[in-house]
Formats: sequence, structure tokens, C-alpha cells
Amino acid sequence: MSLFRTKNLDQMVATSKAPGGLKKVLGPMDLIMMGIGAIVGTGIFVLTGTGSALAGPGLTIAFIVAALACGFAAMCYAEFASTVPVAGSIYTYSYATMGELVAWIIGWDLMLEYGLATSAVSVGWSGYFQSLIGGFGLHIPAALSAAPGALPGVETYFNLPAFCIMMVLTAMLSLGVRESARVNNVMVLIKVGVVLLFILVGARHVSPPNWQPFMPFGFSGVMSAAAVVFFAFIGFDAVTSAAEEVKRPERDLPIGIIGSLAGCTVLYVLVSAIMTGIVPYAKLNVDHPVSLALQYAGENWFAGFVDLGAILGMTTVILVMAYGQTRIIFAMSRDGLLPAALSKVHPRFNTPFLATWIVGIVFGLLAATIPLNVLTEMINIGTLAAFCLVSVAVVVLRKKRPDLKRAFRCPGVPVVPALAIIFCLALMTFLSKITWIAFGIWLAIGLVVYFVYARHHSVLGKTGATAETVV
Repeated sequence: MSLFRTKNLDQMVATSKAPGGLKKVLGPMDLIMMGIGAIVGTGIFVLTGTGSALAGPGLTIAFIVAALACGFAAMCYAEFASTVPVAGSIYTYSYATMGELVAWIIGWDLMLEYGLATSAVSVGWSGYFQSLIGGFGLHIPAALSAAPGALPGVETYFNLPAFCIMMVLTAMLSLGVRESARVNNVMVLIKVGVVLLFILVGARHVSPPNWQPFMPFGFSGVMSAAAVVFFAFIGFDAVTSAAEEVKRPERDLPIGIIGSLAGCTVLYVLVSAIMTGIVPYAKLNVDHPVSLALQYAGENWFAGFVDLGAILGMTTVILVMAYGQTRIIFAMSRDGLLPAALSKVHPRFNTPFLATWIVGIVFGLLAATIPLNVLTEMINIGTLAAFCLVSVAVVVLRKKRPDLKRAFRCPGVPVVPALAIIFCLALMTFLSKITWIAFGIWLAIGLVVYFVYARHHSVLGKTGATAETVV
């Protein structure tokens, strides 16, 4: 039973409010901006091209399917985050409901998911950045422009721009969440402005015949595209990682989670509809589909703005995903499952300083030395697994603690959580075999670490608590 010992919810909340912890400085607008900052980036500026090759104009339906899977899970996240406003997201929720081993597995999963997301987006950021400065006649030396083997026929060794943006954002995060949130808010406003301007400018050039046939590869093509563009929605769950730093979590967290997801879904559907209405879908499978659509429409003057919007969009994604990862590591360290030094809060900046820099350096080096296609293979499957678990956890907690005060209640329990699980599992079946194998290997490594180190250093284990005594 010690493998499934659970933490006491009341003690968890009390610990999060103890002096010397993280500062409560975030409001609802900060959370919405954080969610949009994490979501609008690579998905809208890059993956719309990949998705159109799989679904054609039916890409709009693919985005809606992916949004539904996220939406059902978001309801479960909102209930948990407002009820248990503690750092760690689904790792913390699993620890309180399904036990330590399950919590460790999902925490180990999220550490990789968030880390690889920052690395992958950093590589995309580097590409857009080099494209932008290239317009001014500036060029990064080829050897420092990409990871080894990333550019066929070109001798490359290190992606310097990707590493540099990781270091800049790591420094920002280490100096304080309030300061990081302010910078994020400004960049989010600019990039959303660019997306809205694209919608206004592009709508004038839509040619409805380009939407025919609407689903050239059938519904299976739409589902395959949904499994890919699901990556475009990754990030709203990072909002829950901020729970311990929110002024009024019971009210503000549901607003931030659901508000950011809803707003981004509308933007994605509009952009994908306009893009496929301007350019025949077969021509959109490029790494800059939004810019291509404008060039196709003869609006070359706006292409530079799109590049700038893409750079800012990816910058905020890296910032928020790195933030979410450091808070999960912070929570796991505080529970004794990772070394205690990773949960130490800087006396001046009130941030997990060491954990932040370790995350930045490790995944900055991965971004600089590993090609993009390798980095992105495991991100979606980890997130889908997390969404399934949070949906199970919300039902378990309803059964175990019906008396618990819930500021926000997920509607239609257990139907909505069940729908979240069904949608997520359906999308997982469309992921490649190599992704499943890699995911299994990573989890196997995690189990070794748990039984060799984490289980023996667990704070809950040292107190002699059992599942029966702490539930």
C-alpha cells in the first residue's frame, strides 16, 4: 500500500500558505495571458501547415476536435486547481487521489513534456529569428545555426540562437514571476494583435473554391491532423502550475484555464479557415504557412509582421512552459521525490532559483544539439496521458471527499471526465509507433529512479503515513 499512499489535501493547502514560500502575485488577467502565451505560438504559425497536409480544409474540424479533448480536460483541471491551489498541477492532484507511484509517473512524464516543449519551440524560434534578421542582411554562421544533422548537406554543430533565447528567458524566470508575467502580457498583446490583423487582412482574399473538397482525406485525415495539432493547445494546463502564486485561486484559476483555451480555439479556427481559403491546402505544408498565405495573397508588406508575431508567440510559449516545469520540479522536490535543493526559494527573488537554471541549461543544450523532429516525438503523448489522469482523479476525489469545498465544479461528472478520456485516448491511437516506444522507455527509466531514490526519500514515506490514514 505504500506505493499508493496519498497526501492529505488540507495539509497540502496549509503548506502552500506557509511563510517563506512562493509569493501570491497573479490575478485573472495574468492567468489568461499566461494561458494564451503558452498556447499561441508554434501551433498557429507552424503546425497549421502540417495539419493542412493531413486534413485539407478540414483542418478547422481537426482544431475543434483537439479543442474538445482539451476542453473536457480543462473542466477537470479547473475544479482541481480551484479546490487544491498548490504548485505541481496534475502531479499534485494525482498525489492526493491516486497515490505516490501514480503521482511520480505523471510528474516524471510532465518533466519531459514541458522540457521538450521548451526545446522544440526554441528551435522553431531560432528558425524564424534567423529568417527575420536575414531580411536585414545579417546571418548566423552556418556551424552555429542548427543542431548537428538538422540541415541536409550543411555542416552544423550547435543552434546558438535557440540556446541564447533559453538562457535569456531562464534569467527572466529566475528573477521573479511578477516581472516575467508583465513581459509575457506585453508580448501576448502584440502577437494576438498580429493574429487578428492577419484575420482582417486575409479574409479579403479568401476564395471559397479552395475549401473543396473540404475533407479530401476523409475523417481519418481529420483525426490524424487533430492528433498533430493537439500540440497547438498544449499550455493551458501550465496555468495550473501557477496555483500557489495566485491571489484568489478559487475564482481566478477557472477563469484563466477556460478563458485562455476558449479564446485560442476561436483564433485557431479562424486562422486555419482563412489560410485554406487563400492557398490550396496542398501548398501549405511549409514551416511558415501564415507568411505563405499572405505572400500568396500579394500582401508581402505584412510578412515581416507575421515573422515578428511568430517570434513573440514562441517566446511566450517557451517562457510559460519553462515556468510550468520548474513549478512541477519544485513540488516534487518539496515532497522529497527529488533532491531538496530543487525546492529552495531564493530569499530575494522568491523563485526556485536552482531548479530554474538547471531546467534552462539542460533543455537549452538539448535545443542546441538535437534536431526538431526528434524533440517533438514525445510531447503530445505525454500531455494526453496527463489529461486522462486528471479526468480520472476528479472522479476519484468526488468519491473520496464529497464534503470538500469546491469553488468550481466540473459539470456533468462523470460524463465530462469520461468524454475527456475517450477523446484523449482516441487521439493517442493516431500517434506513431516510435512515439509509444519512446514514451515507454522514458517511463521505465522513471520507475527505476523512483524505486532507487524517490521512494526512500519521500517526505510522506518518512512520516510513516499510509493511504488509509491520510485520505
